[in-house]
Amino acid sequence: MRRPATLEGWALVALYGFTAVAIAGYAFFGLRPWNLPQNSWATEFYTVSFPFFARTHIVLTAGVLFLALFRRAGVRWLPALAAVYAVSFLAEHVGTGYGFPFSGYGYTGLLGPKLAGRVPYVIPLSWFVMSAPAWIMARETFPGARKAVARVVFAAVILVTWDLALDPAMSFLTPYWLWETPGPFYGMPWVNLAGWLLTGLVIMTVLEALDRVGGGWSGDVSPRWATGFYVAVLLMPLGMVTVAGLWGAVAATVGALGVLWGLHLALTRRSPGVWRSEPSLAASGRSS
Repeated sequence: MRRPATLEGWALVALYGFTAVAIAGYAFFGLRPWNLPQNSWATEFYTVSFPFFARTHIVLTAGVLFLALFRRAGVRWLPALAAVYAVSFLAEHVGTGYGFPFSGYGYTGLLGPKLAGRVPYVIPLSWFVMSAPAWIMARETFPGARKAVARVVFAAVILVTWDLALDPAMSFLTPYWLWETPGPFYGMPWVNLAGWLLTGLVIMTVLEALDRVGGGWSGDVSPRWATGFYVAVLLMPLGMVTVAGLWGAVAATVGALGVLWGLHLALTRRSPGVWRSEPSLAASGRSS
């Protein structure tokens, strides 16, 4: 494996390390609390570990992404962060209040303080954490201004794929949010995926527009790095469902990733290594 040569490369390595430790801790202690030492310190740590690791993971992933964007795009990405935060908060606020577009659900207190009493502050942040790399990856598969619609749709599907592992891990295995009417996919209603796709299409359209008017909000963050980052974030819920034996969620997530990767290769006709480095649409003149 090539050694990371940049600060954001080392930050990505640290994120993988944190994720590996968290998954190992969940496998050995979260699923098997009887492995904990029989003392008050261990009991107290177990009690706070679920909110601690979930919130820390979101903040850490955001920090790694912010570092890469600051280094590669200056401050041009800040409007994208604000826009995605606003759009995703609105979707979550309506969803938790009226059941549209995800079906009825509500957040517990494990993810911390809530904005407007319903949506944890970190949730819209997590939408940006995965929306940004999804759009950068889709930019590589569908480059150029003429492929904007395909790029938006592909990016939204990449984003939805994350939820195939996220929801079973964070709702079925651990109660970070609860469904009013549990559905067939580890408690998740199928309509939730439609809600994710709709929200993802709106978010990716916003990111597409901002890339055109803002001088390229993602700068020269490469699809190669974005792919590694996306996998690092996805690895947390995917690792949880794997060690817990939720093989349907594992198969759905890995299968969807395989289809997306196969489509990428078929469309680009490139070797199956990683998404290569390519400048933003704005920086490249939005060539077709």
